[in-house]
Amino acid sequence: MTEAQFLATLALVGAVIVVSALLSGFIDRSRLPHVAVFLVLGAMIGPAGLNLLDATSDSQVLRTVSTLSLVLVLFTDALSINFSEIRRNALLSFLMVGPGTLFSAVLMAIAAWGLLGLSPALAAMLGAALASTDPVLLRAIVRGPDIDPAVKQALRIEGGMNDAVLLPILLIAVSLSPSFSGGHSNAGHVAINVLLLGPAAGVVVGLVSVAALDLIRKRIGVRRDYESLYSLGVAFLAFASAEAVHGSGFLAAFAAGLTVSALDVELCDCFLEYGQTTAEMALLFTFVLFGTSIIWSGLKVASLPVFLFVIAVFLARPLAFLPALSFTKLKWRDKLLISWFGPRGLSSLLLVMLVVVADVPGAQYLLQVCCLVVLISVVLHGFSPILIFRKPGVKPAGGSGVAESPAKVTESAAAAPASSTPTSSMQQALTSPEYVSMEDVKNWRAKGVPFALLDSRSIRTFDDSDLTAEGAVRAHPDHAVKDIEKLGIPKEATLVVFCA
Repeated sequence: MTEAQFLATLALVGAVIVVSALLSGFIDRSRLPHVAVFLVLGAMIGPAGLNLLDATSDSQVLRTVSTLSLVLVLFTDALSINFSEIRRNALLSFLMVGPGTLFSAVLMAIAAWGLLGLSPALAAMLGAALASTDPVLLRAIVRGPDIDPAVKQALRIEGGMNDAVLLPILLIAVSLSPSFSGGHSNAGHVAINVLLLGPAAGVVVGLVSVAALDLIRKRIGVRRDYESLYSLGVAFLAFASAEAVHGSGFLAAFAAGLTVSALDVELCDCFLEYGQTTAEMALLFTFVLFGTSIIWSGLKVASLPVFLFVIAVFLARPLAFLPALSFTKLKWRDKLLISWFGPRGLSSLLLVMLVVVADVPGAQYLLQVCCLVVLISVVLHGFSPILIFRKPGVKPAGGSGVAESPAKVTESAAAAPASSTPTSSMQQALTSPEYVSMEDVKNWRAKGVPFALLDSRSIRTFDDSDLTAEGAVRAHPDHAVKDIEKLGIPKEATLVVFCA
């Protein structure tokens, strides 16, 4: 890499972080897809624009960033899996990750074999890659306050676990491809390398990392900011450990995250949140790199068979998921939403890049077809929430919503005039915002002092718990003031914030 390319790449990293931060609020409210913005940014700096950077498929920068992004995505997806949620919804979890995901991959592979004339191995690779849902586009959907909790739940489960089903299929297809230079290994050897060594290395790294963190935290203490960085180290260490023993580093990263989540240890919320934020930044940066030229290469392979295949891809998900979801008690509207929102994006591109990096003959064509599908998916899946869902507003309590009944929240405040005179202990609590005891809360409620309980637990902690404080409200962190105003809480009321 030349000095000019290094500076351009460094500037690009900074631009992605700055632009994503500045536009995050606008994009969240407008429901515009993040990825569309960064694809345009990539086109602006690519050969068709300012010609500052051209990340081709053989670019070492793109291959490195793609690898790191996929590692982080797999690790954080596994880390965010809520096992209590899966146990409560065992049937839905099985149908989403099992029949739904697998049947859609099979249907896409059959379409690729029949319409594009691909070999069974290449068709399986493309089907597995395109059955993967994009974590960035999907995250924007499940965070919406007007999405039914059942839909969020199903999409969260799928987004966190479907790559664990699809990645082994792709890796085995690559290894057993007759034209692959390393494809002379027997099936047993491939299965051991892919399905055993990688996950085993990830489990070991996950167990050791959690034990070490727990021990050091109890004996010496760990700074909160460094505990958040710790998650990145675990992901990369799991990947490197598996690759060192000729296993799959990607499956190891997922296994490590799954192990940490399954141990159910008390971890700082920043452990997950920082990892997810870093993964999302890496994904957006990778999207910019793809947007310079590669993503647009999909337009070059546009033909009648390819367009028929694209149509088949978008039909495959409903054909697979609607019959699978018929065994649940979900409403028909929810089933249709789940069947529609299977956006193809960077996760599909990253999986296909594994085929490209392995130098499998025909990989470039797979990448181009995948790029065309992703471009159309970004438009259809990325912009459809604007048309399907109403403008975000106050919804029932949930991960990103607020309390269901404003009347209950302001009941104690409305029961007494704003001029109520608090006792000396209450006055002390009012003037000392550091701590308010439950006794103070009970006294305020008895005396009619205006106040409101604000539940500030993280989304994950809130969703994991069945306990709520009586009369507590939640407000979206990006527009808390507006949510509180909509609840009708008087300005003179005291906000009592709690997080446990």
